[in-house]
Amino acid sequence: MKRVWEKIVEGILTCSGFVTSITILLIVVFLFAEALGLFNKKVIEEGYVLAVNKANPVQELSAAQIKDVFDEEITNWKELGGPDAEVKVFRLEDITSYFSEEELGAEYEKAPRCIGEIVAGNPGIIAFVPSKFIEKDFPGHLLKDESISFDEVFAGKEWFPTATPAPQFGFLPLITGTLWVSFFAILFALPFGLSVAVYMSEVADHRTRSFLKPVIELLSGIPSVVYGFFGLIVIVPLIQKVFNLPVGETGLAGSIVLAIMALPTIITVSEDAMRNCPRAMREASLALGATRWQTIYKVVIPFSVSGITSGVVLGIGRAIGETMAVLMVTGNAAVIPTTILEPLRTIPATIAAELGEAPAGGAHYEALFLLGVVLFFITMLINFSVEYISSRTNK
Repeated sequence: MKRVWEKIVEGILTCSGFVTSITILLIVVFLFAEALGLFNKKVIEEGYVLAVNKANPVQELSAAQIKDVFDEEITNWKELGGPDAEVKVFRLEDITSYFSEEELGAEYEKAPRCIGEIVAGNPGIIAFVPSKFIEKDFPGHLLKDESISFDEVFAGKEWFPTATPAPQFGFLPLITGTLWVSFFAILFALPFGLSVAVYMSEVADHRTRSFLKPVIELLSGIPSVVYGFFGLIVIVPLIQKVFNLPVGETGLAGSIVLAIMALPTIITVSEDAMRNCPRAMREASLALGATRWQTIYKVVIPFSVSGITSGVVLGIGRAIGETMAVLMVTGNAAVIPTTILEPLRTIPATIAAELGEAPAGGAHYEALFLLGVVLFFITMLINFSVEYISSRTNK
């Protein structure tokens, strides 16, 4: 009977492991399937076209050029490889400036002919109109609408997914913001976390350790929104005052909040690793004439480096994947920061803030999934790097 129960338990555990593995695999497959659809989407907003005068030699524009044209930052076709003529932007709502409601028809049934006349009569025009209003004998020509390219996404410097007529899906500001905040968070958290771990493991008496350990572990259970409120009320005004900034919501505020959030993980894991150092190694070091502190940094810490790096990895994972606290204190400006004292935006904050508003299956929706893939690879790269460093250290 005992063997039967053992077989049943073994089967349950095997099934659990199998189901978990399949679930993780399906999540990854779904993530990639949704994300890669972005590169099948067109640059110009779905259902619309860009039309120019037939005499205009320009055949295609990049997403950045289209945005600059419609933002009136580019005002001459010469800047786009065309004739020396002023760019005249036309949107469908501008049609009433050219034709009356009677001429357009009650349901805009005459709009295709009117749009054709407008394009034909304006050499410098670029018209952003619904594709259904373009007739077969359209007197102008349509700009090529290429698919969104890899370079436009990963080398793009603007994140403006709701821009018309060409949304901007540049990941560079978001990737940069994520790496900046995470790097400085670990830079702040690691020395403090390691110091506290050394104190608890090697210096503090049993009573002090028994008090500090549950308190520190309790900090890891505090909701991130509470840390966000703390950062918003305390850290943000302090940074604004100390550095004399117009706003305190900066990358530095996010880094400090994330450092505080990562501390419990780094301290707990590192302290446990140090306490696992054999007593015989400590005594041997002391017997050879080493002082207490020499024993700590020449024996205990090197022996515990694998556990310490594990704590750092978990801390980095907490920092990179954190959403709510960062969303509250970093200013959420999707720009490439030049200093840590500027507002920025991270990948998790972007996904959390925009996924609910992105139409399912649209380019914006798929771009957010692609951001998730980028975050996945960043985390995986960090894990592999730390594992490699740890294995080299242990040799």
